[in-house]
Amino acid sequence: MGVYSYFRISKPSAGKVDGTKIHSVYKSLRNKTFWGATIAYSLYYVCRMTLSVVKQPVIDSGLLTASQLGIIGSALLFVYAVGKFVNGFIADYCNIRKFMSVGLLLSALINLILGVLGLLHGWPGFSSAVLFVVFAVMWGMNGWAQSMGAPPGVISLSRWFPINLRGTYYSIFSATPYFGKFLSFIIIGIVVEKIGWQFGYMFAAVAGLAGAAVVVLFVSDTPESKGLPSVQELSGETPRKTDSMPTRQLQKSVIKSPGIWIIAISSAFVYITQYGVSNWGVFFLQKDKGFSLAGATQIIAFSEAFGVLGTVLAGWLSDKLFRGDRIKPVVISGAVCLAALSLFLFSHGGYVINILYMSMFSLSIGVIYCIVAGLMALDIVPRKATGAALAIVGIVSYAAAGIQEVVSGYLIQGNSAGAEIINATYNFTPVSLFWLAACLVSFLLPVINWKWMKMKIE
Repeated sequence: MGVYSYFRISKPSAGKVDGTKIHSVYKSLRNKTFWGATIAYSLYYVCRMTLSVVKQPVIDSGLLTASQLGIIGSALLFVYAVGKFVNGFIADYCNIRKFMSVGLLLSALINLILGVLGLLHGWPGFSSAVLFVVFAVMWGMNGWAQSMGAPPGVISLSRWFPINLRGTYYSIFSATPYFGKFLSFIIIGIVVEKIGWQFGYMFAAVAGLAGAAVVVLFVSDTPESKGLPSVQELSGETPRKTDSMPTRQLQKSVIKSPGIWIIAISSAFVYITQYGVSNWGVFFLQKDKGFSLAGATQIIAFSEAFGVLGTVLAGWLSDKLFRGDRIKPVVISGAVCLAALSLFLFSHGGYVINILYMSMFSLSIGVIYCIVAGLMALDIVPRKATGAALAIVGIVSYAAAGIQEVVSGYLIQGNSAGAEIINATYNFTPVSLFWLAACLVSFLLPVINWKWMKMKIE
C-alpha cells in the first residue's frame, strides 16, 4: 500500500445505516469525532510547548543561550508554517483519522529522542555545539509533524457539522491550544522541576502517544464512510453551487481571495503577540520579576486557562451578542488585550496580580485568535476548501511566529549584561515594545480592512 492509498479520503461505505437510526448514529459519531479531535489536538500542543517550559533550566545548565533557544524555537515555527500550508491543501483530500494520528506519533517520537539526547549532554561527542545543531534540526522536524494536526481537526468540523453549528463548535476546538498549553505549563513544569528538563520531553512523548490512540479510537473520516448521507443531507442545508465544484478549483479561488490574505496578515500579528508571551513568558517572569520556575509556570498556565474561556466565548459573542458581526468583539478584546499586556510587562506585583494581568490578556487574545485566525476565514470559503484557507492563514501566521522567536531571542540576549550565561541580567524593555506593537496591529488591521474581510467567494 502506497502513501497516497493509505492517506486518501475514505470511500463511501457499501453498507448503509438503517433509516430509523441515521440521526442517532450520526450524532454519536459526530460527537466522538469532535471530542476525539479536540482532545488529541490539545495533546499536540503538549508535544509542541516543551521547549517553552525548559528554557530556564537549559540555560542554567550552560547547555544553550537565549539566542540559541530562540533559533531552535523558530525552527519549529518556520517549518510548521510551510508544513501547515502544504498539509492544509493535502488534508482536503485525506483521511483525517490517519493523517492526524500519524502526525502526533511522529511528534511524540521526536520529543522522546530529545529527552534522551539531553541526558547524554557531556558525553564524548555530545557537546553543547553538537546538541544545538541536533536540537534545531529535530525541533524543526517536530514542526512538520505538528503541522499535521490542525488541518484535519478543522476539516472534521466541515465534514461533520452543518454551517449553523460550526461557529460554536469551532470556538470550542479553538480552545484546545490554550488547554494544551495549560497542561504543558502545569504538568511538564512539575516534571521538569522535580526530575529534570530532559524528562519534560519524555512526558510530552507519553502524552503524544495517548493522543494518537484517542484519534484512532474515536475519530471518523466522513459520514459517508460510515454508511450515512452527507452532512448537507443530514442537516437539510440548501445546496451551494460550490458543493458540486472540484476541490482543486475551489482551492484556487481561495488563493485569489483578497479577504483571505488580509485575514492571514492580521492573524500573523496575533501569533507574534501570542507566541511571544507563551514562549518567553516563563523566562521573563523568572529573570525580570524573580519568580521561581514553579511560580512562573503556574502564572502562565492559569492565564492559558482563561484563553480557553476567551476562545469558547468568541463564537457566542460574535454569533449571538453581536449578531454575526466579527469586528466589534475584536475591537473590544483588542483594547483589553493591549492594556493587560502593558500592565504585565511594565508593572510590578506579586503572584496574584500577575495572574490577573495574564488572565485578562489570555481571555482577550483568545477572542481575537478565534475570530481573526479562524472564524473569519471559515465564513468566506467553501466547505470543500477549508484546508486551503487554513493553509494560507497558517503559513503567514507561523512564519511571523518564527520571526518573532528569533527577534525576541536576540532582543533579550542582545540587551543582557554579564559574561556568564547563568548569571546574566536582562533588559526586557525592547522585546516588550515589540510584543505590544504586534498586539496593536493585530486588532487594528482587520478593522481598517473591513470591506476586504467581508468579501465572499461564490
